[in-house]
Amino acid sequence: FTGAVGRQPGKFALAAGGTIFLDEVGEMSPGMQAKLLRVLQYKEFTPLGSKSAHHTDARIIAATNIELADLVAQGRFREDLYYRLRVVNMHIPPLRERPEDLQDLVQTLLARINSELRSGITHIDQAVLDCFGDYAWPGNVRELENMLLKAVALTAGNALTLDQLPPELQGACAPAK
Repeated sequence: FTGAVGRQPGKFALAAGGTIFLDEVGEMSPGMQAKLLRVLQYKEFTPLGSKSAHHTDARIIAATNIELADLVAQGRFREDLYYRLRVVNMHIPPLRERPEDLQDLVQTLLARINSELRSGITHIDQAVLDCFGDYAWPGNVRELENMLLKAVALTAGNALTLDQLPPELQGACAPAK
């Protein structure tokens, strides 16, 4: 293609022998849906600029926050692709429906953020954890991660306290007892 200076392997070529994760498949254009269907059906793809098909043995995991069955009914998602993707279906409820996961998620995300930012947050006040439990998390785990990233970046000490949370989160928390 115009401007190409070297051959680059595509996602399916890179995933050979492994797994490829396709996020937000419900947002795919009809053209991309057709191409993905071909990969799923025939286990082959044609790289950009190539004249021959290549085989893939990659496992595919697809995710979406949209009900694909509704998109199929509306004619916005291919029914044949829907059934190809629906081999094993797992529903993972949003974070607001599983508050018992919050503590583990916070610890896992905090460890990653501490490593990335080279920070040393070692303590989270109980008021912060209580606030997290009261909040609805409309942005799900991504919102939690982003909020923790911001709080850690702005924290000088080694503890996260309620006053370090964004005002919109503080305002959504239940008042202290």
